[in-house]
Amino acid sequence: MGKKLLLAALTAMLGLTLAGTASAAAQPGYVALGDSYASGVGTRAYIDDACKRSSYAYAELLAGRLGLALNFQACSGAKTSDVLSKQVGALSASTNFVTVSVGGNDIGFSSVIEKCALPFYDCTGDINKAVGLISSTLTGALDNVYTQIHNRAPNAKVVVVGYPRLFNGVACNALARISPTEEGQINAAADKLDTAIGGRASAHGFTFLDPRSAFTGHAVCDKVEWLNGLSNPVSESYHPNRDGHVGFANLLQPLL
Repeated sequence: MGKKLLLAALTAMLGLTLAGTASAAAQPGYVALGDSYASGVGTRAYIDDACKRSSYAYAELLAGRLGLALNFQACSGAKTSDVLSKQVGALSASTNFVTVSVGGNDIGFSSVIEKCALPFYDCTGDINKAVGLISSTLTGALDNVYTQIHNRAPNAKVVVVGYPRLFNGVACNALARISPTEEGQINAAADKLDTAIGGRASAHGFTFLDPRSAFTGHAVCDKVEWLNGLSNPVSESYHPNRDGHVGFANLLQPLL
């Protein structure tokens, strides 16, 4: 009788182990692609020094909330060429969900903001140059990325994530020296960037997440900021903070 009880217990334990393994294997696969806005720069805590991936990034938050098996590929500084050469290899026919945020680095958006922050410097020409790159080179580069995503993960739900407007028109960071006029020009450039990204995403049958409305009232200098202003270290500047990534996750969750 003792042997039968022992055998039954071992069988039950084995069944639980196999069930647990099957459950883990059944987790939907989620691949997060993109640049620093996707990797989590701005959250000030990183699990990866080279790419500045953060456990506070929206991809990590979504994986935890929805029980997804995350393959976190997003990397700080990534351009469309980097997504193609270093990130899309993680995709496959078994990938269930994909998010991608890329394009800002292709037009040099971060370097434009750095120039706008210089004292006694008119960055209007730099902003206009960045905007010009949207139509001349970025839209074609986005098409290449989106085509590869579709070809490599044909069964996946793909959400293309846009960029928020950074400023509310109030110059509150004295050291940054970005004037309200320049803030307006930068916001207008972000609008054109999102329009281009959204247009190409729709052309490829992907869902476009436009975060601009949700981030209104949470820009740099607002009472509750979802975006860092000029920060120390400087690399944290003008990126979503932890609250901003929660905001992105809240917007993405119903779409996935």
